[in-house]
Amino acid sequence: MKIFAYVVLLAATTNAFMAPMQTVKPRNSRAVMSASATEASPFVQGPRIIRDELPVVYVYDHCPFCVRVRLALGIKNVKHNVVFLQNDDVPTPTKLIGKKIAPIFGIPEDEFIMSESLDIIEKVDSDERFGTTGQILPATGRKDIKAWQKSVQTLLRTLQRPRYVATGLLPEFQQLDGRHAFIKNHQLPPYEKPEWKGDGTDENPGMPMDEKLKLYAEAMAKDPAPLLEDLNAKLIELNDMVFSEHHCSEGGISMDDVDLWSRLRSVTIIKGAQWPEKLRSYMDNLAALGDVPLYDQMAL
Repeated sequence: MKIFAYVVLLAATTNAFMAPMQTVKPRNSRAVMSASATEASPFVQGPRIIRDELPVVYVYDHCPFCVRVRLALGIKNVKHNVVFLQNDDVPTPTKLIGKKIAPIFGIPEDEFIMSESLDIIEKVDSDERFGTTGQILPATGRKDIKAWQKSVQTLLRTLQRPRYVATGLLPEFQQLDGRHAFIKNHQLPPYEKPEWKGDGTDENPGMPMDEKLKLYAEAMAKDPAPLLEDLNAKLIELNDMVFSEHHCSEGGISMDDVDLWSRLRSVTIIKGAQWPEKLRSYMDNLAALGDVPLYDQMAL
């Protein structure tokens, strides 16, 4: 029994050391189109792009906007450096871009720096130095997926936020100051941001830090079963909306995927989340394609 458990664990963890299972050849079109309305083909990556001076992206690992950029660079097969900022680090991003924000993207060979995830992706996907342009199709305006994301916002904040800091493994939360900075600024439902953070006035100073720490600890200690039941039902809903295991909308890899997958990645930090087959394959395929790992091995 112990040997079987070890083999299962080994099979799961070795995925971290494997290159994406993608056919590598130059792309001749903007997207790989499905052969029929019911079939879809995997995205075909272009050749590896390695500049003499690698582009740099400054991120928080848990941040979906940061993940957007990392995923897009991975899809385009652009080698880049990832710098994980500590969550309480104000001087570094302020020096780079003028304020505490992430992601921040730099092209050292141009002495160029910018922020805002969607602008960064547009910049990279329109620059021939980073491979064939227009590889990532525009967003399709999927209202069903947007409505689904809105419907799970409170649920996911309740489950994900305490787990980000409780693992002790995410790079931005390696130190206590970083964990406390996150808790200080990120409310748990049912609280809203104004009552959690306050507005800096004597009339509304915000919730005391001791109370915030207590609420985060209670959220982790609480039986997650009722919330997991809701989450798993919502994942079944989403499974029906996703077009294929390779891309969520018909036509190929698009900004729909860049946004959706980057948000769904954080769900993998929740132990007990049950992924329908197509949606699970979608998560695994894009993790490999974008070279951005999931959180399954550290789920709580």
